[in-house]
Amino acid sequence: MWKTALKPRWIAGFIFAIVVSGVFVLLSQWQFGRSTSPETPVNPDTENVRPLTGILQPGEFFHGSDADQMVSATGTYDPAKQVLVPGRLHDGKTGFWVVSAFAVDGAPALTGRAASPQTWIPVARGWVADAADAPAPPSGRVELTGRLLPSEAPVSGKAAGPGEATAVSVAELINYWEISSYPGFVSATAEVAGGADVSAAAAPGKLLPLDIGPQPPAQRINWLNLFYSLEWVVFAGFAFFIWWRLVKDDYHRDLEEAHDEADPSATPHQHQQKVQP
Repeated sequence: MWKTALKPRWIAGFIFAIVVSGVFVLLSQWQFGRSTSPETPVNPDTENVRPLTGILQPGEFFHGSDADQMVSATGTYDPAKQVLVPGRLHDGKTGFWVVSAFAVDGAPALTGRAASPQTWIPVARGWVADAADAPAPPSGRVELTGRLLPSEAPVSGKAAGPGEATAVSVAELINYWEISSYPGFVSATAEVAGGADVSAAAAPGKLLPLDIGPQPPAQRINWLNLFYSLEWVVFAGFAFFIWWRLVKDDYHRDLEEAHDEADPSATPHQHQQKVQP
């Protein structure tokens, strides 16, 4: 059968099948790319800086629509309320996030036995490779700008070391610092104190900025496009099947012709019986 397949017309047919199947595979990839799309587009309004006190309220749940919002707040840091969160990556290196408590001016005060006179919010100020390189937060009145993010879940089964937290978890930090807090945290992009930006992004030092952008939206699957992408793959395989079938039929015709030449007295019915595939 290989001798039949190596005929010039079937070699040309095989090349044609490759071209056709290649087109079908490209169509499959195109349909597959269209099978997933964002559920909602990235909201450009999150990049417009808004006051933290007008976005989020202490004592309430963190609303998903508030995530990634750029916010601003004025207040002060407490150098005694700072922790390191280990196991954080930056440019492929593992280090620590430096997280400090920030007392927000004008924030509503919570009530209750465990409530503190001021309301705070954790601020992830930057990343350091070595815990000893973590600087103290800026002193005095600070104008903070950053991205508002939901609280992380504490890492279960893992005990935090001295001066560390397992995650930027509000539930964990309020017990560690004994404060009232907003139900989220801020990734700082600017910290203006005394008219100068002293944040990790502006001041030289070993504290590096986090550069956390808006999170990509969730994806949804278009099942019809996904089905079409699989269908084109089947068509690509079918192109080779048709070529193989035509070669096989030609091979059988060659056998019949060869048998006729060898036994010209045989009837067509006998030919059919003797050359049965």
